[in-house]
Amino acid sequence: MKADWIAVDWGTSNLRAWAMGTLGVIDHGESHEGMGTLSRDGFEPALLRLVSPWLEDGRVTPVIACGMVGARQGWIEAAYRAVPCTPVSAAQMTPAPTSDSRIHVHIAPGLSQDRPADVMRGEETQIAGALALNPGFDGVLCLPGTHAKWTQVSAGEVVSFETFMTGELFALLSTQSVLRHGMAPDGFDGAAFDAGVDEALSRPNDLAARLFRLRAEGLLHGLTPLAARSRLSGLLIGAELAAAKPYWLGQPVALVGAEGLSSAYARALAAQGVTARILPATDCTLAGLTALARELLA
Repeated sequence: MKADWIAVDWGTSNLRAWAMGTLGVIDHGESHEGMGTLSRDGFEPALLRLVSPWLEDGRVTPVIACGMVGARQGWIEAAYRAVPCTPVSAAQMTPAPTSDSRIHVHIAPGLSQDRPADVMRGEETQIAGALALNPGFDGVLCLPGTHAKWTQVSAGEVVSFETFMTGELFALLSTQSVLRHGMAPDGFDGAAFDAGVDEALSRPNDLAARLFRLRAEGLLHGLTPLAARSRLSGLLIGAELAAAKPYWLGQPVALVGAEGLSSAYARALAAQGVTARILPATDCTLAGLTALARELLA
């Protein structure tokens, strides 16, 4: 099956691509050849290994890409656009150098904020997709993940945003700190998660002490590994919500991310009286790349 154009989401760890036709997705592929595994001259071969079946000899197929492929360590750096601005702009996409005449690659730039200093790359396309799927949305988009983003959106523009390293902290603490000795590898205990959220929101200044308490309670009071894992998640997400309160308090909130993680954020927000909608991350990514393609290929 040949593609009219190809949508690409290229992160640090993974590469995902979709063959797109007039009616939407006609095929999909992915690999573990993320930005972090490649040298600069390795990007085009990695892409071709995935998308070659969708290409046609004698015809140029446009490739619209977002994510870490446009980072300084990526295929080619796609310069940041400063907020406030629309989340994406086809006119400011960066062409990537290619040797295969069957593809023409354009990479979406990320967004930057001067004060407080912050950047995003890849999430801007999800934000564009969320707005395309929900025309007229004004409020806050939260994008949970390794580096969670809280974004204020108004009149189709990203006004401001803030990044929290919550996901990365969870991974480090649960697998590389002293807490790892009492952590389950997976699973979810809702009551323990809720307790962690409540503790962090009520006393965010005590976070470091409460983290070590997980270790002590495991040794002295039989805190189970599943409860420890879930309370750790609750503590970190609760601390994030405490800091991000100016974003979500009194605002319409939508979550764009993986279902399990977004559900945890929605649960934590619900305890604060905020009903957040969950928007599937892949749907938003594809909608954002499609919006770029329509503008670029018009």
